[in-house]
Amino acid sequence: MLIDDYLPSFDVVERHRTKVLAPPSRVFTALRTTDFSSSRVTGVLLALRALPAALARGLGSRAPVRRRSARLDDFCDHGFAILDETPNEELLIGVVGRFWTPTGELVPTDARRFREPLAKGLAQGAWNFSIVPDGAGCVLRTETRVRCADAATRRRFRLYWFFIGAFSGLIRIEMLRAIRRTAERDDPSAAVER
Repeated sequence: MLIDDYLPSFDVVERHRTKVLAPPSRVFTALRTTDFSSSRVTGVLLALRALPAALARGLGSRAPVRRRSARLDDFCDHGFAILDETPNEELLIGVVGRFWTPTGELVPTDARRFREPLAKGLAQGAWNFSIVPDGAGCVLRTETRVRCADAATRRRFRLYWFFIGAFSGLIRIEMLRAIRRTAERDDPSAAVER
């Protein structure tokens, strides 16, 4: 898998999966087009994660809050990068920063920079979606790995993860459900009880 090429060793890992009654090509399209903010749970949790950064910047603006989409491309507009992909099989996203700080202190990255030695005080995360054919449909999996540059960073990250890890997992579970709904939406044969 691509994630093994980019982040073979890691300090934290989280995995989730769901069965999707649709072909891999439709699931891959759904992965790229689904708006994850349509899930109330995901929308609230993403807004809570953004709150410390908003407070750090100051809330002086009285402009109305607009609902923002949360597609994969929107994540890339906020510091994440698509590192690699194999169409209809796997998509890999990466991020580098100090995730435990209010703003996340994200550092620009791309496929080349992500593979360079990690500077002290930083962590990097690799997050994939993989699609494996399975009978009448496929299995959609997501895996998140985080590697910290040094022991002090690892301690900071693990404390942060202790508090947010379950919520991070819930977001990923909700994302898988949203992708499944999008991929199965127009396929009446996919309407089965889960």
